[in-house]
Amino acid sequence: MARSTVRHEVRTGPPAHDVARRLLDSAATLSYDPATEVDWETPLDKDFHGASPEWSTLYGTAYWREMTEEQRKELTRQEAASVASTGIWFEMILQQMVLRDIYAKDPTDPRFQWALTEIADECRHSIMFARGAQKLGAPAYRPHRVAVELGRAFKTVAFGEAAYAAILVAEEVLDVMQRDWMRDTRVVPFVRTINNIHVVEESRHMKFARDETRKRLEEAGPLRRRVHALVIAIASYVIVTSMVNKDVYRHAGLDTERAVREARANEHHRALMRSSCSGLMEFLASAGLLTRPALVFYKRAHLI
Repeated sequence: MARSTVRHEVRTGPPAHDVARRLLDSAATLSYDPATEVDWETPLDKDFHGASPEWSTLYGTAYWREMTEEQRKELTRQEAASVASTGIWFEMILQQMVLRDIYAKDPTDPRFQWALTEIADECRHSIMFARGAQKLGAPAYRPHRVAVELGRAFKTVAFGEAAYAAILVAEEVLDVMQRDWMRDTRVVPFVRTINNIHVVEESRHMKFARDETRKRLEEAGPLRRRVHALVIAIASYVIVTSMVNKDVYRHAGLDTERAVREARANEHHRALMRSSCSGLMEFLASAGLLTRPALVFYKRAHLI
């Protein structure tokens, strides 16, 4: 690994309150109400995919080539619902971490007000994802019990750059795939609308998370930086590997054992994840958060 991936550089930006004030102005100008923006009334059209086929965990495999077009569409609908359910799970973790971070702080501070705005956004997003998964005809996909318990611990103890960088990883990974889905006319229209809303509003959240990560790292010594780099990497691994529940294959009418086996060996999906996360990895490297132990987990998650 090149030396540039482990340097300890923290790039400073504008004062935090200036960033927060601009984000508040942006939210006031461009925000959505999913209850009215998304077409919840039109019945699901099964002639459409639930996500871009290229993002399916089985795309490019022998199993994918054997599947009928109807099976492929059903699988992408189930996978999109699973990603949405994982998004709800992490957004609940995010909300608790942000609330804990601003507890008893100055409510006149724009950063405090932006944090509450972000939490309000996440509440709407979670409801939107839940209704979207339901409309896709999917069950309630939940992360593995181990992931749920690790998330419970993480939301309780994570602070500073560990909390905000983990938030950034989850949001960036979702952002990349959803930018593809929202432009893809093969994807069912209401899902494209959901993705567009999430991409627009999450762009502000990612800006804040990046700014907070840089700010908190200014206070971090070498030991804290190394520990948090590993914590962020582990959290990222759990989030990414929880996105597609193995039960999606059963609900799509596939052989679960074979589907899981081929999905785990799918080099197309691995390459897609790596290329999509290149900007995120560059940011983490510039912040000194790609330590050798952390890289182990990013590589296992196929993010680098």
